[in-house]
Amino acid sequence: MKLTNEQLRSIHCGVLDFAETKDGYLQAFQYTKEQMDYLEKASEFWYERSMASCAKTLEFHTTASRFTFEYNLIWKGSDDSVELAIDGLISQIYYVKDMEDEGILSFELPVGEKQVMVYFPADATIAIRNFEIDGEFTPVEKKEKVLWMGDSITQGYGPLRSGHTYVSVANRILNYDILNQGIGGYVYDKNVLMKMYDYQPDKIIISMGTNQFGTETMQDVEEYYERLKEIYGDTPVLCITPIWRGDVPGGEPTLIRFCQKTKEICEKYSNIIVVDGFKLVPHLSEYFLDDLHPNCLGCEVYGRNLVAEIKRLGF
Repeated sequence: MKLTNEQLRSIHCGVLDFAETKDGYLQAFQYTKEQMDYLEKASEFWYERSMASCAKTLEFHTTASRFTFEYNLIWKGSDDSVELAIDGLISQIYYVKDMEDEGILSFELPVGEKQVMVYFPADATIAIRNFEIDGEFTPVEKKEKVLWMGDSITQGYGPLRSGHTYVSVANRILNYDILNQGIGGYVYDKNVLMKMYDYQPDKIIISMGTNQFGTETMQDVEEYYERLKEIYGDTPVLCITPIWRGDVPGGEPTLIRFCQKTKEICEKYSNIIVVDGFKLVPHLSEYFLDDLHPNCLGCEVYGRNLVAEIKRLGF
């Protein structure tokens, strides 16, 4: 069975909007055109990553034994992967460094009914077409609609494995309907907060600040949460303060002060709950790619500890 692009949309998760390229590939977006226009003017680095395939997935139930699709790697930021998970267990990996710019990916499936999940690269942009499967399928049912915003760690840089970012680890347990607006190098910037068509999240998760903890003023953070309130009202918000980083000698006291000030700002809003990021990942280099971005081990711990906090707080 070959799916039309319209049918393909039904199993494509983590998407705000779609567009077809001139070659018939289906490209998925997590930002509006207006937001991307702003990001393009603000920073080419941010703009490129605003179209990355981070946290976008194909998810469905099936008894099929095989499926394939054609792909086009439009942009590559860093080595990453396309991964297949069967019933939550990663079972096949294609590394971006080994993939041509265009080609076909093939996935073999075990016998019987199973839940299938394909993770697209966190730090690359992929478009697909001509999805073929040798059996029937049904889209998965997701839980709450969650807008997840952050910097490179939320986008997924660090593990160099799309299925092993902390967001991916956490969401294999939570099963949120995620819209991931993490961007490498991003900061608290109110200008990117705009109405997104008719999109209205049930919850919002924000994990930012590690790229600006040395700032002398908290004005950007204050204005960000003010704008967030204007747009999303009393929608429940979870603020994760920056996690530990060991790449700035002597900078830890400044980072801790930034986290405390961020917490004080958030306490002004009754709909915001704060999670202490310093308690989510061990303060050891073994858990990081570069003492800043958690590696696979760090993301596993981060994701699972975050889920425990979300459940403890009743978020």
